[in-house]
Amino acid sequence: MILNVLSIVGSVAFAASGAIVAMDEDYDIFGILVLGFITAFAGGMMRNLIVGIPVAAVWHQTGAFIAVLAALGITLVVPGRLLKWGWKLMVYFDALGLSTFAVEGALYAERIHVSAGTVMVAAAMTGAGGGVIRDLLAQRKPLILRSDTYAIWALLAGAVIGLRWVSPHVAWQVYVVLAGTFVLRVLSIVFHWHLPHVESPNRDKAQAVDK
Repeated sequence: MILNVLSIVGSVAFAASGAIVAMDEDYDIFGILVLGFITAFAGGMMRNLIVGIPVAAVWHQTGAFIAVLAALGITLVVPGRLLKWGWKLMVYFDALGLSTFAVEGALYAERIHVSAGTVMVAAAMTGAGGGVIRDLLAQRKPLILRSDTYAIWALLAGAVIGLRWVSPHVAWQVYVVLAGTFVLRVLSIVFHWHLPHVESPNRDKAQAVDK
């Protein structure tokens, strides 16, 4: 039940973020639907590859498919004047998708009794996979590769579950981890928390060439 709920919530959140990015890039209706669907389910495919579940199992999530269709339909009929808030909405939908899929990926990996490190990798790939594919298709720099804490919170959620700091079989504890991951991601957006840069010795040369 917990996995089903997380799958639906994460799919809807990432579908909405993909649709908003597609609108921001001036995609047509077909492009919006395609990017929304790919963003919603790409993370689940990566999770299945990591934990040894057939990738085709993603297509058996009837509830998630219906929810994603409904979310994309609502997104398409939202008045255009509201889309000026699209970027802000995308960031928060993305944070919700990251949180839910990270926890879901960690639970799937923990269920097959792998190491805590593998649980963390599954959480990060499941949580960030959809966003990475979305950004690449929209020709944007993926959030996970920027000076951002994007993947850190997914790894942290995986560590909490993989190290058994909470019980993966107690629903309220799982939802606390999800809520905590979401709050930390939102705080990192609001307060502009970033990972440090490493200066490239060729950066000045590259900038000079561009000029």
